[in-house]
Amino acid sequence: MKKILIRVPATTANLGAGFDTLGLALQLYNDFLIEESDTVEIETYPKNDFLENPDKNLFIQVLKETCKYLGNEFHGVKVKQINNVPVARGLGSSATAIVAGIVAGFFVNQKELTDKDFFAIAYKFEPHPDNLLPAWKGGFITALMEKDQTFYNVINFPEDLKAVVVIPDFELSTEDARKVLPESVSLKDAIFNVQRIALFISALENRRYDLLRVAMEDKLHQPYRKKLIPNFDKVIQNAISSGALGASLSGAGSTILAIANKNFEEIGKSMQSAFSEVGISSQYKILDIDRNGTQIDIINE
Repeated sequence: MKKILIRVPATTANLGAGFDTLGLALQLYNDFLIEESDTVEIETYPKNDFLENPDKNLFIQVLKETCKYLGNEFHGVKVKQINNVPVARGLGSSATAIVAGIVAGFFVNQKELTDKDFFAIAYKFEPHPDNLLPAWKGGFITALMEKDQTFYNVINFPEDLKAVVVIPDFELSTEDARKVLPESVSLKDAIFNVQRIALFISALENRRYDLLRVAMEDKLHQPYRKKLIPNFDKVIQNAISSGALGASLSGAGSTILAIANKNFEEIGKSMQSAFSEVGISSQYKILDIDRNGTQIDIINE
């Protein structure tokens, strides 16, 4: 019996000033092991009762929508989800399920997946290409959606840089993190971010790592979202003091990201200690950049 393994990377979005613009794929993966079935069967590792409910499982919802989009009836599927990307932590766990559902649907139905097809389905579930594209394509991507079109480009990301992510033991939904954002910002704050996003991309291109600390500052979302994350400023400060080149919120949070080319363990532990000061347990991971995106393997048993 053939099984299909779909592996989708985690993502970190924004990277400071690139709010709703920049996304980066990380070597942390959710696996979806699927095989044909006349019913819907879901196993999760670690066990998650919410995800084992077909009506609430995002992968199943997207797979159904993909079959509908392709004009085919959804009969069922057996799926084993191995979830390594933590939920509601700003590491793109929802994007992994959306991408896996679309890719699975096109693969099983032997159809080529185009950008147009991908966005037509994906945006029904999440309208954020900065999260979706790195999960699908891998690497470092800048993206925007304008009316019915999505424009994006892959940017070179230096091989010697790693992401150190500190994941606190509390969830923060994207919806809640967006509620705290203002409807408008000052021209001064807008200029602040435009300057830094340009500096960030040029600093990476020219390996001017000394510029990354300033280039990862932000005034459009972090000043508002940090109120939801105890000791946020100290976590950032500890990362920089321990050798991080720059640090920011990962996506909508609650994870905090540091970019570094050395002292990875020290950076992770120092960020962890800042959370510990306010009674929050956390874990840190040192992650390389994923440059391959979603991978499909056929497993013969």
